[in-house]
Amino acid sequence: MKRLLLTISMMAFALAAATVLQAQTAATSTSGDTPRVTRVTVGGDAVVQAQPDTAILTISVVTQARRAIDAQQENATKTDGVVRALKAAAGTDAEVKTSGYSVQPQRLYRENQPPTITGYEARNTVTVTTSDLKKLGNVIDASSQAGANDIGGIFFTLRQDRPARDRALAEATREAMNKAQVIASALGGRVVRIIEVQEEGFQQRPPQPMFEANQYMTKQAVATPIEIGALEITSRVQVIAEVEPN
Repeated sequence: MKRLLLTISMMAFALAAATVLQAQTAATSTSGDTPRVTRVTVGGDAVVQAQPDTAILTISVVTQARRAIDAQQENATKTDGVVRALKAAAGTDAEVKTSGYSVQPQRLYRENQPPTITGYEARNTVTVTTSDLKKLGNVIDASSQAGANDIGGIFFTLRQDRPARDRALAEATREAMNKAQVIASALGGRVVRIIEVQEEGFQQRPPQPMFEANQYMTKQAVATPIEIGALEITSRVQVIAEVEPN
């Protein structure tokens, strides 16, 4: 009987101790509230400038004739001369390649009548890629003197744009972080954690001067002036941060 009473007393003591421990744990979790945090999403933009080191020039020879074969043969003769002149003016380091060719009928449209073919137009397009930007004016002049009559335009770019892209990305990220800090300061708190950073892409905006044929088909005494300018490389990032206000 005494052993039974002792066992019951021990069980009651253990139950009471467990109840007290549970109550203490609940009190601790209640008194230690989790810090309040707010998530904010901010964007950062940056634009950096870089000097281009490569130019891509598009030059075409366009000929017309009553017969397709005549337009084609005339075009072949003129294009051969243009390519020779381009290679001589651009130098051995430049790349000269055919980028387009077509022979298209020219049609005359009359009301209530089917269109009639009045002739043919042949077009041979050559693309010149060069890193010697000082020769661009001479390349244009040489091609027009040799028979080119359609200059599509000049596209400036960078062969290796990674350093400029990295610089733009770093500046965009810093701007986004600054915005998050400003928001946190306005709330009287601080940025406690960065949840996510996303790069939303970059864009390269090159200067693209365009030329009309009659600009350089008249007098060749003065070389065609080319103003290169600077490339604009833009980057944008999005940052999600946790802010702990006071």
